[in-house]
Amino acid sequence: MYLSRFLSLHALWVTVSSVMQHYPSVWGHYDVCKTQIYTEEGKVWDYMACQPEARDMIKYVKVTLDPPDITCGDPPETFCAMGNPYMCNNECDASTQELAHPPELMFDLEGRHPSTFWQSTTWKDYPKPLHVNITLSWNKTIELTDNIVITFESGRPDQMILEKSLDYGRTWQPYQYYATDCLDAFHMDPKSVRDLSQHTVLEIICTEEYSTGYMTNSKIIHFEIKDRFAFFAGPRLHNMASLYGQLDTTKKLRDFFTITDLRIRLLRPATGEIYVDEQHLARYFYAISDIRVYGRCKCNLHATGCKEENKRLLCECEHNTTGPDCGKCKKNYQGRPWSPGSYLPIPKGTANICIPSISSIGTNVCDNELLHCQNGGTCINNVRCQCPPAYTGILCEKLKCERDPGGCSQSSGPGAVSRGPLPPLAALLGVTGLLIF
Repeated sequence: MYLSRFLSLHALWVTVSSVMQHYPSVWGHYDVCKTQIYTEEGKVWDYMACQPEARDMIKYVKVTLDPPDITCGDPPETFCAMGNPYMCNNECDASTQELAHPPELMFDLEGRHPSTFWQSTTWKDYPKPLHVNITLSWNKTIELTDNIVITFESGRPDQMILEKSLDYGRTWQPYQYYATDCLDAFHMDPKSVRDLSQHTVLEIICTEEYSTGYMTNSKIIHFEIKDRFAFFAGPRLHNMASLYGQLDTTKKLRDFFTITDLRIRLLRPATGEIYVDEQHLARYFYAISDIRVYGRCKCNLHATGCKEENKRLLCECEHNTTGPDCGKCKKNYQGRPWSPGSYLPIPKGTANICIPSISSIGTNVCDNELLHCQNGGTCINNVRCQCPPAYTGILCEKLKCERDPGGCSQSSGPGAVSRGPLPPLAALLGVTGLLIF
């Protein structure tokens, strides 16, 4: 009895696990691209939408600074302490490891004390603006899944713009403006993400929430991804199906969370006051100790893996697709135009696999996975179609009467067959209503 009950519970658990593996988690990780199922025709592949897991994308980033000589330490210079802006005996020296603050310290693992950080030169050329562009590049299309977080050690800047690119840095669009006074800095009324809605989620706003100078407990700047997700998925992101439905059907929304590059434009350092103290310009500089960007490789729902190869991220494409983003069909699999996968219908989505070209049909003439015999033909061992009396051809796609001298237009009796147009390519490949994704 106990064994029977155990086996029943085990069977229930296997069934539940099998069903639940395809339901997206909080971040919608579709972790299976295909599974084998049993049908009346035997074991066949069942395809579904799939995508890589979200990860820390900073591990793969390339950073560039403009101007390139904006990092402090060459020549050495003194600057004021972070907590006490009037204690100006700290030194930045690029030639000494303990005193250097190179760009890579924006991304290192925190663990040394004091914390490590990149630092710019001081505002010694005031009133000339102290402008710095920090560009983060992945050479790969990335889908953001969590907030972008920037931790400053110098006090958060009075003015800053976060920008994004979708074409590898050729063009840029603003993501968000940051200022102590949005109206004065950017001629924009201040807003927060809480002021947005589903209908205005793509609005570019200026926020004053993250520009409070030297306050020691206020070092972090956010670009809120999760709060924008919540407009569709609910406050705790429980209804990801709703979010995926919107992402699937609204290209502008999908593109909003997609990047190839980020650019942090630092326009005015933290002053903590209205006027700049020209007697203590070593107080003013930028310093960043950490940048966090979480996301996944964009693979158009055609891959669960993304690998680094020759310092470049590449999707490990399935569904007979290829390319860095699985953005095209493989050779000999162009039987219909390439299409991205779809999150819909939840939970498995639609794979939209690439199918063989008619010219590439080989020994597996009627592979149950992809191809089907036409006009009532029967697939025999995947190598040939057994056709009805009136049809012939590899897939039973041709009328036998086409070979007769009189053709199919000959009317010799009530049973004569009239010649019609050849089936379209989609019909030859058996994709209309026959494939199970």
